[in-house]
Order: sequence, then C-alpha cells, then structure tokens
Amino acid sequence: MSFFDSEIVRAEMTEISELQEEVYGSVLKFPSMSNTDKLYHVELMEKLLDKQKVLYARLSLSDDPDAVEMKEKICQSAIMMGLPPNVDMNVVLGRMSEMLQVMKRQIDS
Repeated sequence: MSFFDSEIVRAEMTEISELQEEVYGSVLKFPSMSNTDKLYHVELMEKLLDKQKVLYARLSLSDDPDAVEMKEKICQSAIMMGLPPNVDMNVVLGRMSEMLQVMKRQIDS
C-alpha cells in the first residue's frame, strides 16, 4: 500500500488543507481582529503546525517513493523561501511553535 493510500494519512492531509484554508482566509484581517479572535487564529495556526509536524515525521519515517518525493518537495520549498539547504525541518517547525507561543503571550498582555 502506498503512503498516500492510508486512510489516516489522507484524513490528516484533508484536515491540514482545511486548516490552511481557514488560516490563510483570515490572515489579512489579523491586525484588525479583537484579541479573542487573534488568540483563536493563533490557536488554529498551532493546530495546523502540529498536524504538519506529524505529517513530516511520517514522511521522514517512510521509504515509500511518493512520501520521499513529498518530503523532498517540502525541503525544496523551504530553500526557495530562503532557508539554507540541509536545514533540519524539525528545528524549523519547532521554532515556528516557539514563535506562536510568543504571539500568544503578546496578545494576552
């Protein structure tokens, strides 16, 4: 069975896509949101990031050619966004989580 034939993987990818749509759909409104709405938005981003971390871990553990290809595409996209080659995506994802925590603290204060 292919990596992407797994019901669990397909369900996770669907949820990631839905979360991305919700986050991206309101990102431009963020500066004018109430603090409650801002916290909700950041919590959505945290949920999305957590799902992405799990998917990336699954991709990293799989030797399925489609999973290897998707992981490589993620790494290439990171390079195109300015990250150095061979960057550890787990570190990047961890730093993103830290940034979201900082955002939450700033909104709360």
